[in-house]
Amino acid sequence: MRTIAIVKRVLREMLRDKRTLALMFIAPLFILSLMYFLFQNNSTSVAKIGVSNVNTSLVKALKNKHTDLAAYGDHADAKTTIRQHNLAAFIHEQDGKLTVTYANSQPSDTALVKQALQGGVTKLKVQALVAATKTQKRVLQQQAKVLKTVMAQQQKLQTAQGTTRGQTATVGATGSTTKPKATPNHTVTSHYLYGNADSTFFDTFLPVLLGFFVFFFVFLISGISLLNERTTGTLTRLLATPVRRGEIITGYLVGYGIFAVIQTIITVTFALTVFNVHMLGSVWLILLINFLLAMVALSMGIFISTFANSEFQMVQFIPLLIVPQVFFSGIITISTMPDWLQWLAHIFPLYYGGDALMNVATRGFSLGDVSGDLWILLLFAVVFTALNVVGLKRYRRV
Repeated sequence: MRTIAIVKRVLREMLRDKRTLALMFIAPLFILSLMYFLFQNNSTSVAKIGVSNVNTSLVKALKNKHTDLAAYGDHADAKTTIRQHNLAAFIHEQDGKLTVTYANSQPSDTALVKQALQGGVTKLKVQALVAATKTQKRVLQQQAKVLKTVMAQQQKLQTAQGTTRGQTATVGATGSTTKPKATPNHTVTSHYLYGNADSTFFDTFLPVLLGFFVFFFVFLISGISLLNERTTGTLTRLLATPVRRGEIITGYLVGYGIFAVIQTIITVTFALTVFNVHMLGSVWLILLINFLLAMVALSMGIFISTFANSEFQMVQFIPLLIVPQVFFSGIITISTMPDWLQWLAHIFPLYYGGDALMNVATRGFSLGDVSGDLWILLLFAVVFTALNVVGLKRYRRV
């Protein structure tokens, strides 16, 4: 009976907490629906390839549904061209030698280029062998025809002269002397802008993961910390003083922000030194991007905490607000998603943070190149800070 009483109490408390019930039942459906649209898409990945002075037959052989080729001048610089035109690879040919420079910022694109190149070279070799076989066959047919003519003439002479013996026809072969085309033998030299041939998915996506973990932990810690301040009455006592609401929010942001900066520095330093991550861009720029992500997570976590009455409810916001951002952070290629999902990605801060981190780490972008993403992150932080002030005023009456 006592167990039944406990069960009844739990059920009664859960039924009273409509928000918890809604998050418990709706969040899994939301995540599953999002993953369904993300992974049921059958769009074809396309790698953009730049070519310079490459034989037209090889260019034709490289073309398939997974490649998009663009021709550039003979003196085009591979690194500059890749960065300016966001190419997956750049191929230059000189004296039959192919020099391939891979951006290597997306392992899937690098794999597509390698497959296309290997398939193209193999296709040319097969075509050359087929052409040589046809040429040899044609020559043999012509020689057989000449031999048959000579034998017919010799038999005719023997019949006409009767006694003539030992006369040897000296008719020379008039067959074609066309030599078969030489089999193309391209030698390929590979270079990588980011990483090397042994780079793994972890190496490539570590900058994005770095930003995600900074964002996630700052969001969680800041939200729960302010929630504790409110549930323990500390915030209420603080509001009894002449301190303004804006000053309270600013104080919390700066206070938690100091720890967010320390966490960001430790996380980035650990990743760079322990995992020996290859960074083409500035490490200070990586720190700046992660710091802005931490500020967005901090202001967002404090804002979301105003809608939670317990740590349990705060954690339940994670599937709705954090998990979807992982999908749009750059780990999954955004361009392969349906158009409406690509538009949806623009409302998540991690979309801009992941884009900036990938561009700096794997393409060597400068501050000016990623300034657009940084301004948007700053705008997110300002908007959530303003919402925090309004939220405290309207919903918590502080």
